[in-house]
Amino acid sequence: MTLLPVVLAFAFALLLLYLWWGITCLPGERWQFIAAAPVEKRNGEEWTGLNFTWYGLLTANAYLASVVVLLILLGSVGVRPLVTCMFATAMLGCCVPASKLVALLVEKKSHTFTVGGAVFVGIIVTPFVIWGLNAIAGGFFSFHIPLIPAYAAVATAYAFGEGLGRLACISFGCCYGKPMDGKNTFLGQLFGSRSFTFHGATKKISYAGGLEAVPVIPVQALTAMINCTIGIIASWLFLSARYTAAFLLASLATQAWRTFSETMRADYRGEGRISAYQLMGAAGLVYALVAVAVLGNEPVTAPELYNGLKSVWNPGTILFLQMVWVILFVYTGASRVTASTVRFHVRQDRI
Repeated sequence: MTLLPVVLAFAFALLLLYLWWGITCLPGERWQFIAAAPVEKRNGEEWTGLNFTWYGLLTANAYLASVVVLLILLGSVGVRPLVTCMFATAMLGCCVPASKLVALLVEKKSHTFTVGGAVFVGIIVTPFVIWGLNAIAGGFFSFHIPLIPAYAAVATAYAFGEGLGRLACISFGCCYGKPMDGKNTFLGQLFGSRSFTFHGATKKISYAGGLEAVPVIPVQALTAMINCTIGIIASWLFLSARYTAAFLLASLATQAWRTFSETMRADYRGEGRISAYQLMGAAGLVYALVAVAVLGNEPVTAPELYNGLKSVWNPGTILFLQMVWVILFVYTGASRVTASTVRFHVRQDRI
């Protein structure tokens, strides 16, 4: 038995368990906040707290999974871990700030993140980042990142990141679906007991949509399952040396679903019947097709999955992954839209 089906089957099983846990548990009220850190003392014994959220932890997990997938796929075609870490840093440096900037431009909200905006920016800048790294650092560090395989690896890593990142949306109650409006409707019959019902006044669906305790379309769960499945299939195509097919599947399928799934959402997506994010998704489809036609192919080493797995397992790469996780957890997990009151006391019965 070859290594590829074993690894993909194991990864798919882990994804199913992780998604099952998230879809089952995260709509509940207790799964929004992890901790509250005291930052400013009030009168008496009370402090103003800074909340750290499951949204941040799950988002950091999703980014981490994306970078690991990128390391494995690029490592399988001979790209060294140091080079992939440089590439990942450059991409994150473009996409993470874009997730906030695009939300500010489209939704006019300064404390909101948008995956759609980050993805659109990522699709556009990826070939330029690759060209820039090859031109500026390639000669100094003696490397060359193959364009289409790298583009395919990014698209595949994004599929996993988008899928796993939707668990963060479930925990916060954002990106929520439309109300079911009873079991006699088409949506009610389609989803039935599989709808989401969120609880907690601090969840976005409650304070922004007024839909606490109302059954809604589980659009986040659908996106999670569809995109992770796309990621598995695209990984198989990539590791079978079908780089263009992997890129087209991961790019076109995820963006087509993003464009369609917007029609099932009830949260504010900007003005107009067609949202800016739908236009970005449609533009991403066109851009992906043009990129394949224009960029062409170049000779690439046949992928070796073992080399890709080995590229992750070294101290420098592990430290880099830990640093990425911590930075993204703090950046996305420190809540800007909620606050808390913290009070400390001595337990007299244990003195």
